[in-house]
Amino acid sequence: MSTPPLPPPTAWDRFRPWRRTFEVGFWVATYLLNAIANSAVTWLDIQRAGLDFAAWEPAVWEWSSAIVCLALVPAVAWFTRFNPVRFDTWKRALPLHLLGSVAWSALHVGGMVALRKVAYAVQGDSYDFGPWLREWGYEYLKDVRSYAGLVATIEAWRWFLRRWQGEASVLAQPDDAPIPALAERPERFLVRKLGKEFLIAANDVEALQASGNYVNLRVRGHEYPLRSTMAAIEQQLDPARFVRVHRSHMVNLDCIAQIEPLDTGDARVVLRDGTIVPCSRRYRDALRVGS
Repeated sequence: MSTPPLPPPTAWDRFRPWRRTFEVGFWVATYLLNAIANSAVTWLDIQRAGLDFAAWEPAVWEWSSAIVCLALVPAVAWFTRFNPVRFDTWKRALPLHLLGSVAWSALHVGGMVALRKVAYAVQGDSYDFGPWLREWGYEYLKDVRSYAGLVATIEAWRWFLRRWQGEASVLAQPDDAPIPALAERPERFLVRKLGKEFLIAANDVEALQASGNYVNLRVRGHEYPLRSTMAAIEQQLDPARFVRVHRSHMVNLDCIAQIEPLDTGDARVVLRDGTIVPCSRRYRDALRVGS
């Protein structure tokens, strides 16, 4: 039985291998340009005020702040993945992000002060941050705005990616509705992509992968994020066709080409299009029964 040809790559498919490079490059460039611009502005302000500071000091102040902020971007990205800010979640997410902004500011201030002390020591001088409580309160008033801007940028980027990639929803009932024990299984998913809508049959889903608050549905070589948990969507799919093979993965039995046992007791599930899905020892027996 021959394998059906894969659809031609889309713009999203071509971008996906470069996504991480683009995101890292964006944040590096953003904080690099901010550090350069802020250093120049601060130095001009010092000159205008006639203050007695060396030329290297404004650069140390701004670059130490930028370096720590850049290092904290992955932590904020991780935090927002589990506490997204959307129209239906902002009331729950707002208090968590207020606490997150306090933690972010404390790490930012502590890190930049440590870097400044090292830089001043290298120059044979010492850095005095001043009274910690007062100065940190002043810094927090700036940091909370920076944190909000960071979260807003991350959420806007994810929103754009979902629209570009395509976002699925269960056609039969809302994702967040309670699922009764005998709930009717969805026959189709509604996919929205770049302003267009189309339907995909549930049986056409080749595999599913959990990703934060989403489950990615793999269909004909493409992935569509569905806002749900793996446990919730597993209850809705036909257990005779869809089998859990890993804590974060499910597969459609009709799409399996082969199962490769590993020495560790785990296995690799190879789909017909060549996609490899991990199978943990915990789920191997269930996979054998299902197949």
